[in-house]
Formats: sequence, structure tokens, C-alpha cells
Amino acid sequence: MLPFRFVDRVKFIVERQLVKGAGFQLLVVGVFIGIISLIGGLLVIPFGAPFEDVGDAIWWAFLRLTDPGYLGDDVGNWQRLVSTVLTISGYVVFMGTLVAILTRWLIAKMTDLERGLTPVTLRNHIVVLGWTSQTLPLLVELLGSSGRMRRFLEKHDTSRLRLVVLSETASAAQVHELRTEPGIGRKAREVILRSGAAIQPDALQRVACLDASAVIVPSAAHEAGSLVTSDVETVKALLSIAAQARHLGAPLPFVVAEIQDVRKHPVIERAYPGEMEVVAGDATISRLMVQNILHPGLSEIYNELLTAGEGCEIYIRGGEFLADLTLAELASQRPRAIVLGILTPADKGWNVQMPASSETRISPKDRVVMLARDYSETEPDPRATALPVINRGQPLARSVTFSERAHRVLVLGWNRRVPSLISEFSSYHQLRFEVDIVSVVPAPERQREIGRYMGEQQEVLCRHIEADYMVEGELRRVGPLSYDSIMLVSSDRLASGEEADARAMVGYLQLEDLLSEGGQRPQLIMELSDPDNRHLLGGHQSEMMISPMIVSHVLAQVALRRELRVVLDDLFTVGGAEIQFRDPHDYPLPASADFQVLEKVVAAKGEVALGVWRDHVNVRGRHVTLNPARGEYLDLNPSDRLIVLCTS
Repeated sequence: MLPFRFVDRVKFIVERQLVKGAGFQLLVVGVFIGIISLIGGLLVIPFGAPFEDVGDAIWWAFLRLTDPGYLGDDVGNWQRLVSTVLTISGYVVFMGTLVAILTRWLIAKMTDLERGLTPVTLRNHIVVLGWTSQTLPLLVELLGSSGRMRRFLEKHDTSRLRLVVLSETASAAQVHELRTEPGIGRKAREVILRSGAAIQPDALQRVACLDASAVIVPSAAHEAGSLVTSDVETVKALLSIAAQARHLGAPLPFVVAEIQDVRKHPVIERAYPGEMEVVAGDATISRLMVQNILHPGLSEIYNELLTAGEGCEIYIRGGEFLADLTLAELASQRPRAIVLGILTPADKGWNVQMPASSETRISPKDRVVMLARDYSETEPDPRATALPVINRGQPLARSVTFSERAHRVLVLGWNRRVPSLISEFSSYHQLRFEVDIVSVVPAPERQREIGRYMGEQQEVLCRHIEADYMVEGELRRVGPLSYDSIMLVSSDRLASGEEADARAMVGYLQLEDLLSEGGQRPQLIMELSDPDNRHLLGGHQSEMMISPMIVSHVLAQVALRRELRVVLDDLFTVGGAEIQFRDPHDYPLPASADFQVLEKVVAAKGEVALGVWRDHVNVRGRHVTLNPARGEYLDLNPSDRLIVLCTS
């Protein structure tokens, strides 16, 4: 055994005290100050200094150590030498070390406060578990839903909205992002950040999940091949919330959870016994993409309905305020809204009727689905003139028709959503699709992922091409002009959404060069991951879908009105209600028809008129006009289309 020196032992003991925190550091400094004062006092006593006792000499040394002002009062060379050494030691030990310890302690405390480690003491707030690319659009939706939010706050008997966001590492940079985000700005003070992960039980307690009026669990991106996926984290978070509620005997909060893999839906429901709505994010975007292929131009409608900003949204009104009215009578009393249908209670949810007969009578337990620009437009307005009652019969199914040949789709890129996209193509049994996927990801890996997702029920002819669409020669060999539709998907294998979108936009510009060489131009759909990039391609000829904004809107609005989830599922899924474009010549419209006349003519076929799709963009760069004023003349051109809600 090697011998230890005495100095090493002292250093080790001092080190162990210093690392224990500011309190122990101050104690060590106090001990050093006491030792220096004791030595200084003992040094001046033998030389005849006028001290009554040892304590008086030590006090003299302590004063010189802590205050340089006493230095001029000393007499004698030795006394002056000792006091000078004490004063210099005071600068180093007393002032320097003490101030450094206190400064570091204060900085550490401020850092801890900024990290958000203190539990919140709120009730009836809204909790968002995770800081992802969807968090900012989600907060914008919640803060911007004035009418819907007002009803939500009244329901939970609170007057002020409080949002608590659990971030893995809360920081001042995130606060700055909140303040600079359009739609939040000064409202950032209503958002409280706390540090932690959704899979940590103490972090869930830190944001007071059990006292929240709603808990939103958005999906987070993970590296490809990771064993811990977002769905795994969601299940763990739900299990932790349920366990805390059992331990404390508290009621479970309402949860809106996003899952990436729709097959995990039964697992999510088993993990959480409380009230919950599950939003399948990947399946939702896949459904929108496929419907957009069936109805080119539909993305602009969904971007208006499912993103924040100006335009129309879907609202749900309770039947308790509308009881004994028919849908026709309700529509006549809401001149600035469009009645889409009704929800009736079922055993474990709701039956959706969209469109519904105008003779359908509303019961107190029903819910009415409306389209309006603001929540206030779904409320009665005594100053408005009632509209004539429009009779709508039972809706008739009108299927989408393609030519007998298969519809060829080219998918450029790869992400976790592609297997869900192929599955959605397969759900349209009466239509034939051929899908070619171009990506640098090895073809066996892609085939394996699609096989895991769909099993042996794959009905779509799917070919895999290993190529980089960023290289012009490789993209040219694929032959983009030979396809009916081209989809540019945003990669989830890059470090950030900005990088993925940069690659997608460069690929789009390169694709435009090839498409401009002539031939029939295919339909082009581009998916983006970062909402900040939506304005970069002004005047583009593709249809753009911003996945995080769409999913964020769905999560936020379902949290405020949970019945909206079944409405969107019915609207997006094959076999339910569907938004379609129709030729005006399919209807007996007079030459000068306004929107009210259009509603009446369309209702005669059991459908609901939603608006008009113009062949040329308006001053705002949009083709779509939803819910125009009833007395507005349409002035339809031969290339314009009517937007209707029907049963497919």
C-alpha cells in the first residue's frame, strides 16, 4: 500500500467539502478567514503591540483582513508588514473568493429557475408534453382559438388560459422562440416551460398533469431504427399518469395523444383508462395525400380548414342549445355558417351523418357540425335576416371515377409515413394504383418496413428505385413526365426539419426544370416539415402540405372539442363523407346565380355546397373561396369548379 502524504489528505478533505455546494464552500472560506486572523493576531502580540488580550489581537487582524481602510492606523514596521499581508489576503480570500462563491451560487440558482425544475401550482391548465416541431403551431392554435377557447374555459370554471409545456431542456432560447413566433408574441407570458421528459414520472408531476383540464401528447421524431419510438414514449407517459392517479386517488385528466403507427391504437387505449382521444398523425397526413390525388387541388382546402390563420374552420355545437330544431331551421338561423351534418350518440362514441337530411331533428344529446370563419358565426345573431329554409334529402353516394388503367404515382424520398401512405392507397379497393418510390434508402429496408406495416394484404403494385432525386441524371432516368402524380415527401432522417425541407425544395426546383421540357404535366404534391418554410416557394405550381401544422391543428382543436376527432376521421377516411370538386354544368344553375341559389340546387341532390374553386388565383394567391356571402354572385367561368360535401 502506497503511503499518503499529509498534504494530499488535507487537499482531499478540502475538495470533498468544496464540491458539496455554496454552503460548504462558504464554511471552508470562513475557516480560512478564522485561521488567517488567528495567525495574524498571534504574530503581532510578541512585538509589543497595544492589545489587551489575544482576542483583541485577533479582532485587529480580522479588521485588516476585511477592510483595507484600517491600514493607515498601524505604527511600527512589523505591524505594518503584518497588516499589509492581511489586507492583501483579504482581497484574495475574503473579497475575491467570497464574491466568486456567491456569484456562482446566484448564477446556478438562476439557471435552475430557467430550467423550470419547480413544480407548477395550477389547476385547469393545458399541458403539452414535449417540445417538437409541432409545439409552436400547437400553441398558436390554442392561443388563437378565441371563441372555442372561451367555451372551454367556461366548461372548466376558469377565466384565464394557462399553458404548461414540458421540454426536455427548457431554456431562454425557447422563451425567445415563443416571443418571436407570429401568433404568440406578447402572449408568451401565458406559456410556462418546465424541464423533463414525458417518460419521467417526476417530470409529469412537475407540470401537474393530474390537475390539468387537458393533456396533449404530440409525437417526437426519433432516429431511424431506434428501439425507443414516439409511440413507446407516449405509452410510458400514459402509464405514469394513470399510476400517479391511482396512488393519489385523483381523477384522471382528459388526454389527447398522437400516435405515429395507427396499429398501436388498442395498446394506447389499454394503457390509459381515462377519457382520451387518439389522433393518428401519420395516418391523417397519408389520408389527406391520397385524397388530394383523387381530387387535385384539395390541399388548399385542407390547409385552410386545418391550419391557423384567416379562413374557415369546422366547429361543433352542442344539441342542448339547439334542441327540437331541424337542421334546415338551424341553417336558416345561421346565415354566416354552413351546417355540415350531425353527430348522434352511439354505444362507445358517435355516429356521424355528413351530409344529413334537412328534416333531421336535433336532440339535446346530439352535436351539430358547422363550417364558419369564427366561433361567433355559429351562434344566433338577432340582427341578421333569416335565410329561406332549404330542403335536403338523403345524400346519394357518388363515387370517384378513374380510367381503367392504373394511376401511376412517383414518390420522391422516404420517411416513416410512406408505409402508412401505401396502406392508404390499398384501402381504395375499386381503384388501381402503381407506386414507384425513389430514395437513397436501400430497397430491402423499405420493403421490410412496408411488409411489417401491411403484412400480406398489400394490394398496390409498389416498385423501389435506389437513386438520389437530387442528382439530375438519376432523376431524369426515372422519367417524371410519365407519371400521373408526383409526391415529394420530407425526410425524417436528417438532423432537423429545416434540413429536410431544404432538400425537398431543392429537389422540387430541379424537378420543375425537367417538367418544363414539355409533355403533359403531372400533379405535384410537396410535403414540408417546418412551418417557417411555407412562404419560401411563392408562386409555386405544386400543392403544398405542412404536416406539423395540420397535425398540430387537429391536436389543439380536439383538445378543446373532443367530438371533432370523429368528424375529421369520417371526412378523411375512405367510405365516409368527402369533399369533392364538381363541374358547374352538372347542376341546373341559372346564368346569374348567387351562393344561396347554389346551396338550394346542390341540396336537391342531397349534398352540401361549401364554396367555389377558381381556375385563377385571387389577390391573396388562393384558388379556393369557402363559405362566401349568401348574396354574392358567383360569376362562374367554364374552368371553375364547385366545392361540395357528399357521401363517397
